[in-house]
Amino acid sequence: MAEKARLVGLNHVALEVDDVDEALEFYGRVFDFELRGRAGRMAFLDMGDQFLVLAEGRSQAPDGSRHFGLVVDDRERARRLLEQAGAELLGGRGLDFRDPWGNRVQVVQYSDLQFTKAPSVLAGMGLEELEKSPTAREELRKKGLG
Repeated sequence: MAEKARLVGLNHVALEVDDVDEALEFYGRVFDFELRGRAGRMAFLDMGDQFLVLAEGRSQAPDGSRHFGLVVDDRERARRLLEQAGAELLGGRGLDFRDPWGNRVQVVQYSDLQFTKAPSVLAGMGLEELEKSPTAREELRKKGLG
């Protein structure tokens, strides 16, 4: 029997924003998502078997290096839409931006990562055509995951 609980994944991330409706409008200009629901001052953006929470009540200064990564089907399309939405794009080798409430978000492309959705989840999301790059497939294979 294991002595520690094993990390399996992330169920959700909660972002603090000043106004949930404004945050839904901002994120909706860039990302295609289903609204899972709302409760009080929170909105839940569906990402298949995971979700992103937008919670009203931002209380801290803008994030410096603290961030989380959102996985997308097309990072360059996300870049163009972030520029059009007026997001603050941050330097670096990837695509990092700060939303209007100071949350730092990194956008990464599904094909380039070890992160993998189950085929049934991809199909349910209408994304069954997504594939992994040769590099990502090799990384998964080396871990016994692909």
